[in-house]
Parts: sequence; structure tokens; C-alpha cells
Amino acid sequence: MILAGKVTDFLTIDPTTILGTLLNTLILFLILKKFLFEKVNKVIENRKNEVAKTYADADEANRHALEMEAEYELKLAAAKEKSAEIVSDAAKKAQVRSDEIISEAKNEAKGIIDKAHNEIEREKKRAVNQIKDEITDIAFDVASKVVEKEINKDDNEKLIEDFINDVGEL
Repeated sequence: MILAGKVTDFLTIDPTTILGTLLNTLILFLILKKFLFEKVNKVIENRKNEVAKTYADADEANRHALEMEAEYELKLAAAKEKSAEIVSDAAKKAQVRSDEIISEAKNEAKGIIDKAHNEIEREKKRAVNQIKDEITDIAFDVASKVVEKEINKDDNEKLIEDFINDVGEL
């Protein structure tokens, strides 16, 4: 039964052992707290600060990217507006130039037509004056023939007929 005595010694509660174990645990806790917990907490705090800074930097970069995107869209819209304005101005200038060319062509055509009308009028006047001169010459010829001879009725009719024929040929 020696065995039975040792088993009971093993299961007995000794307050000094419990107190020693608690005291050892407390001392171990204080030593670990003094040397390890502060350093571990410091490392954890540093890591926490780094993560927070990384998130803050990421948020700042995202905000900056959004600002740049908005600025880019504004510039793109302004560029599109400017290009539309340039195209519109070019179309207006082309229309104005087209109208000027058409106006110049019309004025030139009118000038040519007016010049042609004036030339026709001059030619008409020249022809009328030439006919008047020829009629005058014929009248002088008839008058000189009348003066040269005495005209009887038959001669008078013959002279008038010759005069009319000469005028008809002109």
C-alpha cells in the first residue's frame, strides 16, 4: 500500500505550493510585462500607425485621382467645345467667302452685261448716224439731179423710186 500513500500525496493540496506557483506566475508576468509587453505593444502600435498611414495615403491618392479625373473631363469638354467653335467659325468664314465670291462674280457679270449693252447702244447710234449720213448723201444726190435737169412727172417718180431702192439697200 505504499502505492496508495503516494497517490494521495499527489492529490493533496498544499497551500505553500499554490502560493509559490502564484508568486512565480506573478513574477513571470511582471518580468514579461516589463521586457516584452511594452516592446510588443510598441511594435503593434507602430504597425497600426503604418497601416493607418497607408490607408490615409491610399485615400489621399484616390481623392487626388478623382480630382485629376474631374479636371481631365473638364479639359476634355472644353477642348470639344473649342473644336466645335473652331469648326463653326471656319464654316462661317467659308460661307462669307463664298458669298463674297458669288457677289464679285455677279458684279463682274453685271459689268460685262452693262458694257455689252453700252457697246450695242454705241453700235446702234453709229449705224443710225451712218444711215442718216447715207440718206443725206442720197438726198443731196437727188437734189443735185433735180437741180441739173428739169423734172417732169416721170423723172420725178423715177428719182423717188431710185431713192427708195438706195435706202432699201442700206
